[in-house]
Amino acid sequence: MNVELIRMLFLVILAGTFLLERILDYLNMRHTVTKIPEEVSDVYDKDAYRKSQLYKRENTRFSLISSSFSLLIMVAAIVFGIFGILDRFLEARTGSYYMLVLLFFGILAFVSDLINTPFEIWDTFRIEEKYGFNKTTPRTFLLDKLKGWLLMIILGGGILLLITWLYGMTGRYFWLLAWGAITLFSVVMNMFYSNLIVPLFNKQQPLEAGPLRDKIETFARQVGYRLNNIYVIDGSRRSSKANAYFTGLGPKKRIVLYDTLIEELDEDEIVAVLAHEIGHYKKKHSLSGMLIGIVQTGIMLYLFSLFVAVPELSKALGGATASFHIGLIAFTILYSPLSMLLGIGMNLFSRRNEYQADAYASDNYRSEPLISGLKKLSRSSLGNLTPHPLYVFVYYSHPPLLQRIRRMRSFAA
Repeated sequence: MNVELIRMLFLVILAGTFLLERILDYLNMRHTVTKIPEEVSDVYDKDAYRKSQLYKRENTRFSLISSSFSLLIMVAAIVFGIFGILDRFLEARTGSYYMLVLLFFGILAFVSDLINTPFEIWDTFRIEEKYGFNKTTPRTFLLDKLKGWLLMIILGGGILLLITWLYGMTGRYFWLLAWGAITLFSVVMNMFYSNLIVPLFNKQQPLEAGPLRDKIETFARQVGYRLNNIYVIDGSRRSSKANAYFTGLGPKKRIVLYDTLIEELDEDEIVAVLAHEIGHYKKKHSLSGMLIGIVQTGIMLYLFSLFVAVPELSKALGGATASFHIGLIAFTILYSPLSMLLGIGMNLFSRRNEYQADAYASDNYRSEPLISGLKKLSRSSLGNLTPHPLYVFVYYSHPPLLQRIRRMRSFAA
């Protein structure tokens, strides 16, 4: 294979992905209707609707600037062989290949984070602040950064070291053992994420006794859902946006409510949202999603095992010969178009699941409290009521509010 052609292929993939994303952003930004559909006409008044459109446009323009900068950095790294330069620099100063790999990716991750931090600061303290969402203090922002780096070093470094060791020990068939290790890690993280990771960033407290908890427990008994853990998380510490989610497996499963959700929704609406989350559990969406993710990981690792030893891929990024760490970067670039296609498939699957969970809530509780709750959540987050259909197809893991309302009312009919 020709090294120059491979390098050109890398640049074409990066530029093509960037162009496609910007076209979708442009279509979505320009997709503004003059008359809001009747089903969602009560979400915004005239001023709030205009504010939601301004928020969408400002985020789109900011995404253009930040992604353009990232593209330029990546193109420069490929054209000038930065990855190879860093590899040779570390090789001359380290006596262990494992240390080289850890330092190589550690430096790249640190520099990448350093480059992205000004954009994160602008997004958090300028855009989100301007539209009334930001509750993050500079201290919280800095602590989140430090904790994120610590987790990256411990978890990311540990997994990277394990995969590198497996590759060195078993060669081409390392992907099978790596697949098993990553699968085990994913299952453990699914079970213990709320116990181990979330407390590093947020406080979680059991939902206190009272009318709301009584209503939730009554509904759970009616549908045969064993409810042991209902937690409230201090989401208001960082943002005014509200959410709720289901996490964990088996005895470690729990439902988590944002404190902002409890503030914005009335009790019936909260129970309806919980009915939706229980619907995900009853339909085994979390389990099926995890299984699909495991299969995708296996496919990715197998393909990686075919490409990692090809010297031309590493040389196209400035390497002297085939190497595991530079080959991983090369494969990541080559895999990105397939990753986008798989992401679209997962979003289709996720949107189907959301419709099913809505149907479960409608059948076993009521649709109108869920509809009114979703409207409030959309209003409080300045959600886009009329996104472009193609943008929805590619990016949305949840159906747009209008489609969810129409589907739920068709269930009721």
